[in-house]
Amino acid sequence: MQRVFIVEDDQTIVQAMQTALAKWQFQTQTVQDWQQVATEISAYDPDLVVMDITLPTFDGFYWTGKIRETSQVPIMFVSAGEMDPNAVRAIATGADDYIVKPFALSVFVSKIQAILRRSQRSAATLETLNFEDYSLNILNNELTHGIASVKLSPTEGTILKLFFLNPDQTLSKKQLVQKIWQGGLFIDEGVLSVNISRLREKLAKVDLRARLVTERGRGYRLVRAHG
Repeated sequence: MQRVFIVEDDQTIVQAMQTALAKWQFQTQTVQDWQQVATEISAYDPDLVVMDITLPTFDGFYWTGKIRETSQVPIMFVSAGEMDPNAVRAIATGADDYIVKPFALSVFVSKIQAILRRSQRSAATLETLNFEDYSLNILNNELTHGIASVKLSPTEGTILKLFFLNPDQTLSKKQLVQKIWQGGLFIDEGVLSVNISRLREKLAKVDLRARLVTERGRGYRLVRAHG
């Protein structure tokens, strides 16, 4: 049974989330001590975290930063504010997706299922993809190059996987959004741009940043050394 940790202080919303998730056989846990949110999440070891922005002590951006110090667990933000800039800030902080209140519980569950499909691969799936002398483990989203390695978030790993599978091919923003976010009905291209920027920062650690180029007005392309 997959586990979801809910970081939300409105008990009406919490109960609605738990009821909706229980129908799909998810196990859930909520915050007991608002000073120890990151510790409680670590102890529960969930498959996904639902994170509100406005909380009793520190906000959701703070707790996401704390979680990202030690874990790449998928995080979905719940925002009562405008979709931007809160959503973009959430993604930049380390979230994998977001949903804006008020929302339909069916959409809420669908987003969680989509995130988990991106982050969890079956044992039958090919474990690694290679691009020249770079290797991407698509089970744990770890990119290695020689003795150097960098851990990617599930969303970043999905993006890089698409480039590894399509070297020297320009992938449009629309194509990427549709493939990464299950049709992209609730995602705008600004969120993709933030994820690409965050991915590039990590690629710099393994000397791959310059190879992920922007084709202005068209999309992005991962270029071969002698392409």
